[in-house]
Amino acid sequence: MDLRTIGQAGGLFAVTNIDDILVLALFFAQGAGHRHSTRRIVLGQFLGFAAILVAAVAAAFGATFLPESAIPYLGLLPLALGLKAAWQTWQHRGDEQDARETGKEGGPKILEVAAVTFANGGDNIGVYVPVFATAGVGAMSVYTIVFLILVGLWCLAGKYFATRPVIAAALSRWGHILMPVVLIAIGSLILIEGGAFGL
Repeated sequence: MDLRTIGQAGGLFAVTNIDDILVLALFFAQGAGHRHSTRRIVLGQFLGFAAILVAAVAAAFGATFLPESAIPYLGLLPLALGLKAAWQTWQHRGDEQDARETGKEGGPKILEVAAVTFANGGDNIGVYVPVFATAGVGAMSVYTIVFLILVGLWCLAGKYFATRPVIAAALSRWGHILMPVVLIAIGSLILIEGGAFGL
């Protein structure tokens, strides 16, 4: 493997996915105390990012699953999930006991995490396509492997931040409010920056 290509892949991933660490930390905080939540979050993250890679690789070879004009509308996914989370927070605002009881299935679902990951990284497809198209099959394989390894590291970083005592305390207290706010903000930014609905 070419070390230069590995370095470029690592740099490209870090620059295009830095905001994902905050989202992952919120997901891990939301899943705290729920059985198998870490596994669901990690699987969802890999699934969402794999979909980004498939779309980017396909587009680099000339096939597109989504027309470029449709990408801004991916913002509807995190926006809808954020509104749903906000509604659930509003419904349980008076509950003394948090619904997160140890051992219960709950927390983020695989497809929710995947949808947010894909929508949040939808604009990354536009960055990855020209890189993949000019890199050639060998270098594209290196990019894909490095990206997938870094998705795992991103998951570890998100879990790490979510379990630091100070951060965990803040997320435990405010995470139920932060999660919908962040998802709604991500969805709105994707819609506005992409010019969806003539915004």
